[in-house]
Amino acid sequence: MADHPADFRYETERLILRDWREDDWPEFWQGTNTPAVMLWLGGVLDEYGMAGARARLESYRAKHGHTFWPVERKDDGAILGFCGLKRCTDENGPFGMMEAGWRFRESAWGKGYAKEAATASFDLAFDRFGADEVIAMTLPGNEPSWGMMLGLERREDLDFPETMWSQDYGPVIVYSVERGSWKARNG
Repeated sequence: MADHPADFRYETERLILRDWREDDWPEFWQGTNTPAVMLWLGGVLDEYGMAGARARLESYRAKHGHTFWPVERKDDGAILGFCGLKRCTDENGPFGMMEAGWRFRESAWGKGYAKEAATASFDLAFDRFGADEVIAMTLPGNEPSWGMMLGLERREDLDFPETMWSQDYGPVIVYSVERGSWKARNG
């Protein structure tokens, strides 16, 4: 049974993954709703798009006890982006499977924050939220994202056409890891 804590908080060496607070949203959008960050995510969002994304993130937490949590840097409390878990909601894809995902502001790129937060998210998926398998998805052109697949297995059988955005990104490519494989590699 999934754990639905009243106040979620998880710490890594440098980061805190936790529930969203009202004052997180302006800093999150300022740092992540940029052309570079949103290049492979449908482009910069308008007010309607930001409101829809926020509603989806909040609904994941309400329905499943997990979401893509804000990632706070311990040193200064800065919101670097988000990282966490949701259920795949694309009806063309592996609908309902637990999915790990992340989005970080440009100033956080290349410093290992995304890998640290993603590793924590996979650990949480298996240890706290009872997943047997977790997927992560990217697009063919998003090569920096490929390096974040943390040794996951490429799952061409789960690939699906991208239909969410108007850009021609190509198919969504899927990776996965099962509990036993993750535990064998990550203790």
